[in-house]
Amino acid sequence: MSVCSYEIMKFPEHDQQQIIPALKLLGEPNRLRILCGLGPECRPVTDIINATGLGQTNVSFHLRVLREAGFVRAERRGSFIYYCLADTGLLRILHGLKHWLDAHPATVTSEVNQHSRPIRHNSAAAKTRRVR
Repeated sequence: MSVCSYEIMKFPEHDQQQIIPALKLLGEPNRLRILCGLGPECRPVTDIINATGLGQTNVSFHLRVLREAGFVRAERRGSFIYYCLADTGLLRILHGLKHWLDAHPATVTSEVNQHSRPIRHNSAAAKTRRVR
């Protein structure tokens, strides 16, 4: 009897080249706030600004990036432009990720902190190079 009901996922190089930029794009906090603020329904920019607390210029910039990446779509309704998630499946992915993170908070936090530290050069070696 198998403990895990999922098959092993294989990520060929081509798939990795699509997934990595998408994850990086979603890793920007303001974009994530905008996506979560949109929810499943179309909203005008002013509603997105109010929901996220971000400024108009910031929201417009990130909406453009998200639209160009295919995460959101824009619809003109009279003199207003409404933004919607291009696919509400993205909300399921984000909810699933949040659920997983809630179950593993210490592990994720320690890994992020460990791998996000800047690389420091050996100061003694750097001093030696400067003296010469």
